[in-house]
Amino acid sequence: MKIVNAEIYVCDKDFTVIRNGFVEVRNAKIVNVGECAPNSSGDIDAKGKKLFPGFIDCHTHLGLTTGGVGFEGEDLNESVDACTPQLRIIDGINPLDISFELARKAGVTAAVVSPGSANAVAGQIYAIKTAGKRIDKMSMGEVGIKLSLGENPKMTYNDRDETPVTRMAIAAVIREALYKAKRYGEDIAKAQTEDGDMPEYDIKSEALLPLLDRRIKAHFHCHRADDIFTAIRIANEFGLDYTLVHCTDGYLIADELAQEKASAVIGPVICDRCKPEMASLSPENAAVLAKNGVKVAVCTDHSEIPIEYLPLSVGICMKNGLPFEDALLSVTRNAAEIAGIADRVGSIETGKDADLTLFEGNPFEVMSSPALVMIGGEIV
Repeated sequence: MKIVNAEIYVCDKDFTVIRNGFVEVRNAKIVNVGECAPNSSGDIDAKGKKLFPGFIDCHTHLGLTTGGVGFEGEDLNESVDACTPQLRIIDGINPLDISFELARKAGVTAAVVSPGSANAVAGQIYAIKTAGKRIDKMSMGEVGIKLSLGENPKMTYNDRDETPVTRMAIAAVIREALYKAKRYGEDIAKAQTEDGDMPEYDIKSEALLPLLDRRIKAHFHCHRADDIFTAIRIANEFGLDYTLVHCTDGYLIADELAQEKASAVIGPVICDRCKPEMASLSPENAAVLAKNGVKVAVCTDHSEIPIEYLPLSVGICMKNGLPFEDALLSVTRNAAEIAGIADRVGSIETGKDADLTLFEGNPFEVMSSPALVMIGGEIV
């Protein structure tokens, strides 16, 4: 399949824009990208429309909160134990939820799906495509562990009259789990090198080993500035690769985050200040962070804000100072790099998955809808 006569936003390191170009797709992959002569012929004539990488929502609970169902469809918080790293999010996702269709119609071709934030150590995070019937085929693999700081674990366990009910205790639960996993990994290594007895299987520690080995990232749920710094403190203590999810107060400490070379997943953007730790919520957050050199992705936190409003969320950030280039990267290359899936998605480059979306104009304007959405080389 060949798309021709498109204005292609490659979203590579140089932010290349091909004013009249083509993309050739074969076996679900991009096999060629380049310039073409005006009025070239191909399978799809873009007629000058703008071709972008498929958009990526870098923090969602997609498929875990089935719309209109109630408790039976709520599968994001196992709020009976503050430490549950062994939970695999793919065991809770319902790919037939209508939200997947709405995501595709908005040009959102991939999403990072996370457990909720009731538990200090909440579970495993996966990146998935938004097209398919079976989550095993939609999954791009485990990309992180959800760690939650601040108000949500406090409120959850205060209501149960159990620990943790303070920020100190939340951090302690996370540290204890990481120290146990570190010791567990050391015991395994020792047994393998010295031909000794393996430690008794520990499913929680086993789940945290990829995090300690930096094969996946810590996704820290954190709104308030002090919680953001606690996330960084713990990450540095254990040598974790990490990102700051929500990062509501980020613009107030942007210089510090830049010094730490932190990345931030901003959102939800279209929401109210629904709890105390969001009192300083500002639509300028993404713009200030990007201006200070912090790598930024914009998210919906679906179903907090429905995933189909990801482009509109980016538009609100643009209205409040985020330049178009940073805005586009926040749901393409930046989002892919933060999620650890940039080898497959996030840019229109040879060898990447053929996840593409075509728009007449600015995709982040409220009246814009994609003329075409492709996932894995299939028009969806």
